[in-house]
Amino acid sequence: MTQQLVRSTSLTGAVILGLGSIIGTGAFVSVGFGYALAGEWLLYAIVLAAFIALCNGLSSAQLAAIHPVSGGTYEYGYKFLNHDLGFIAGWFFIAAKSASAAAAALASAWLVNQYLAWPEWAVVLLAVSFLIFITLLVLAGLRRSNQVNALLVGLAIAALLTFVVWSAQAPRSTASYSEDLAFNLKDFLAAAALLFVAYTGYGRIATMGEEVREPRRIIPRAIVLTMVVVSVLYLAVAWALLQRNPLYIGEDFILTQLMTPGLTRDFVFVGAILAMLGVTLNLLLGVSRVVLAMARRGDLPRSWANLNVTRTAAPKATMVTALVMIGIAALGGIRLAWTFSAFTVLIYYSITNLAALQVQHEQRFIGKIWSVLGLVGCISLAAMLDVNTVFVGLLVLVVGLAWHRYRFRSQRT
Repeated sequence: MTQQLVRSTSLTGAVILGLGSIIGTGAFVSVGFGYALAGEWLLYAIVLAAFIALCNGLSSAQLAAIHPVSGGTYEYGYKFLNHDLGFIAGWFFIAAKSASAAAAALASAWLVNQYLAWPEWAVVLLAVSFLIFITLLVLAGLRRSNQVNALLVGLAIAALLTFVVWSAQAPRSTASYSEDLAFNLKDFLAAAALLFVAYTGYGRIATMGEEVREPRRIIPRAIVLTMVVVSVLYLAVAWALLQRNPLYIGEDFILTQLMTPGLTRDFVFVGAILAMLGVTLNLLLGVSRVVLAMARRGDLPRSWANLNVTRTAAPKATMVTALVMIGIAALGGIRLAWTFSAFTVLIYYSITNLAALQVQHEQRFIGKIWSVLGLVGCISLAAMLDVNTVFVGLLVLVVGLAWHRYRFRSQRT
């Protein structure tokens, strides 16, 4: 008999986990990347990303409510589509969220290294150290991790609001990054694609279907509440960023670079570090649950599906997930990791919407139009990303499918 995780997470816990998976790298980093592409159209790019994320969130809620198991779209793909699309969803989820976690760890390490003033290579060493520490925390059990996460979410929100208040009070910059640039649709959509990733932590709630109490009631509510809170925060942060009008957004941009030295900047600085480490913690939890689901089905080695004695953690799945994240972090490059995450997660949610369209009418509580809009939005944004990122993403897809077909044939013979 397959071991099942204990259902111990309430609505409040699910929302906190969702917020903890979102508020971090997205708010402190990707808003800047979006500004570099969209300029003064940043607010509209955020609204577009939020709308597409909402469509996907409703599709995820629909699926999670009627099929509440660990694994998210990986499981939905198998149940409502076919084994190839199910596997691709799981494969790309691991790639996307591992890249996001690596970006968060690298950004935290980059900030810490500003104070330590160590050589640049130390950033990767620090990022790997953070990932190892967080892995040990997750292995200690979900309940302990959830308590830490609640504290990190509170600090992150406080730091972001502090940045907004500081920006409102500081003299507005007279420079303009984009005043001489005409609207570019491709760059605008690419900005929305990068910002979309900053919303996708709500999927963390769906992947916890096996651990949430009353999943049919709690999961949809948790996703909607999380989306509302995050959208308000992102719009506020974007408005504050536009008041600064930075002339240059580098590959390692973080909001604190815009602030003048002082206690306020230090508070935001610490909040940013802790928030991004909180995102890494939640991503490690979420990705390990998908690895767990894939191992149970045999798409990954079955021994990775073993749980601990109290059935609150999957040690092997967690350690494998951590190794993938460490490998990506070792390559360095915050924006590179974030862009790769954008492509793979957009394909992942395309499959989510396809699966949601297969739900029978009597089981639906959202109209199909939401899933159609989510599907079109995901494919459109993915096509606007850097061509090299798209190529690497397709290469990862081919490698994954080859592995899946090999395992599939082996299990049938």
